[in-house]
Order: sequence, then C-alpha cells, then structure tokens
Amino acid sequence: MSDPLTPYGNKPMVTPIVNAVNYEYRDFEVLRRITDGEIDGYTYHRDDNPTVRAVEDKIAELERSEDCIVCTSGMAACTLVYLSYLKAGDNLILFHDIYGAHYKVSLILERLGVEVTWLNADESAELERYVKPNTAMIFLESPSNPLCKVIDIPEARRAADKSGARLIVDNTFATPYHQNPLELGAHLVVHSATKALGGHNDLMAGAIAGSKEDYNTLWFTRQAVGCTLDAYSASLLERGLKTFELRAERMASNGMAVAEFLKTKSSISELFYPGLSDHPGHAVAKRQMRGGFGGMLSFNVGQTQEDAKKFISSLKVIKHAVSLGATESLICIPYLTTMLYLPPERRLSFGVCDNTVRLSMGVEKPEALIGDLEQALKFL
Repeated sequence: MSDPLTPYGNKPMVTPIVNAVNYEYRDFEVLRRITDGEIDGYTYHRDDNPTVRAVEDKIAELERSEDCIVCTSGMAACTLVYLSYLKAGDNLILFHDIYGAHYKVSLILERLGVEVTWLNADESAELERYVKPNTAMIFLESPSNPLCKVIDIPEARRAADKSGARLIVDNTFATPYHQNPLELGAHLVVHSATKALGGHNDLMAGAIAGSKEDYNTLWFTRQAVGCTLDAYSASLLERGLKTFELRAERMASNGMAVAEFLKTKSSISELFYPGLSDHPGHAVAKRQMRGGFGGMLSFNVGQTQEDAKKFISSLKVIKHAVSLGATESLICIPYLTTMLYLPPERRLSFGVCDNTVRLSMGVEKPEALIGDLEQALKFL
C-alpha cells in the first residue's frame, strides 16, 4: 500500500490534502494490522487523517514535544484537555486572565461535578496556597489574555506538584517562537492554532502538545467526541507554519516598537507589554521567553469607553477585529468582544477597564503602525 503523502514514489513539496472520509482495505489482514496498531494506516476521518497528522508532527517539533494532537478550534483543544483529565470531585484552578470562553466551559464542568477555583494572575506568586488535595489541574496563560500578565511557569509547576496536579499552559500569546512551556515544567501546551500558527485569518484549529502517552489519551477523547480537524484546514495550517518564524519575529519587533512609542503618550494611562522594563512581569518574561516578547499588547486609552471607540474608529492601517496573531494588525475592546462570555461585573474584576484595548501586531512596517496610532490619538 503506497503512502498517501508520497503517492508518486517521491515526496511532494506540499503535503497532499487527503479529503477521504474512509479508506478501502486491501484485505482483512491489513485491517487487523491497522486497528491493532502494528502498522500506520487510516480507517475513518474521525479517527485520523494523513494531512492532519503531518501538521501535528510540525507543531510537535516547534513545541519540542513528543507528539501533538490538533482539533477544530482552540477551545475544542482546551475542552479535550478538561474532559480527558478531570472527573467529578476534582478541583480545577483557572485564572481570570485567560480567554473568556473558559468561563462558559467552567459552567459545564461544574455541572459535571468539577470544583472550579478562579484566581487573578497577580496571585500566582502565592499559587501554592490555593492548591488543595483534590486539585487535579492548573490552567494558565503566560503572557495572559488580554493584559499580558506573566506567570512564573516553573513556580506554577512546583505548586502543581503539591497535589500531583497537571499544569496546562496556553501558549497562544507567546507562541513557540518565544516560549516552550514543556521545557519550563508544563505537562501540556495548548494553542489556538487559529492565531499565530495559522496566521492568515483563514482557518480555525486547536493544538495540544505533550508526551506520546498524552497523545494517546487525548486521541481517545477527540475520536469519541468527533472534533478532528478537516484536511483542508490542516493544509492551510501547515502552509502558515512555513512562514511562522518570520512572522513571529516581525510581530515581536513591531510590538516592542509600538510599546516604546505608546509609553510616551499622555492619553495612554496604562500600558501592558512584558518587553518593557517597568512591566511587573518583565524579569520573569525575560527568563522564560526568548527572541523578544511577542506581538500582543494592551493599553488603556483616554478616560472612557467612548474615547476608546473614537480612537479605534480613527485608525486606518490597524483593523478593528477580534482574533490575533495575523499578518494584519488587529485591535479590539476586550470588554465588548473577547470577554462577552463573562458577566459584566467579572469583566472588570481583574484589571481590565471598559477603555482597555488589545492590540495584536501584524507584519506591517513599524513606521506605518506608529504613524497610524499617532494620528488616531490626536482625535482624543
């Protein structure tokens, strides 16, 4: 049986898109050997797909992990982790400073008997205090969404070890270009591959990197619930990865240039970027990250939400849109977008204001971005 990724006896420069839902078996012995795991092979798309498997190998290499599993979205990846490793009676520690959709998933987990503890990332230095005998998982982002707070990952692992909990790190903001959480003590790394890994606003995917044993556990859950990524999206994701390092480098340099510019502006009351020396988490970020500090920053502009809206509406180069990590620079007001999943009172409980804006740097020339920001600030 020929390898579907090398159909002509040599290797194509682009991984073939295998759209097949099912596969014909040459004979029953081949079926047995595939289902028993003796040979590599495919039976049904919900189980696996060669195009998907190819991109999993590439993300595993970026995250320096034994293996990786991809699925239909970043939140699907997070939910696979929760469903694979949590049970009724377990305690899950989450930080307010993570993507807002986790709040909705936490409500589902609570209905299933999981106890959820919410902390502010500012409390991470005392994380061990909150670990209980039944704490089974700690889930964090560093830098966090949207305020770019930095959590010491090795310290979080020490806290997790107190109860034998799994430490899960969302690396979407940092990306594997700047940070490899597995080398810092995380058990698993998750990504919204929709963002910087894909990078072009044209696909939705999630990824989880970890050990081969974790791959097998997560594969079981993915196969059971049916959230395997489609082959076309996997191909787009693989294409995005070909320019990932170039894009990540440019986004980080743009991030630093823009942060240095914004810190001189009186209409910016607070600025959150871990690359700045006065950022509270700068020292930890400098220790954990490499090659820069990423392309994400947030800041409070003007005095009111109307000021923030006026500022965003005046931008010409930077696009008003949700998501992040794209070739285009994107800006939004988290209170009105990414945090809509949270009750209004919770959106403001950990440092986000209704005039906080989140800026995701693209790959434009820095002078174009700075010029756009400067002209928009004049309207305040």
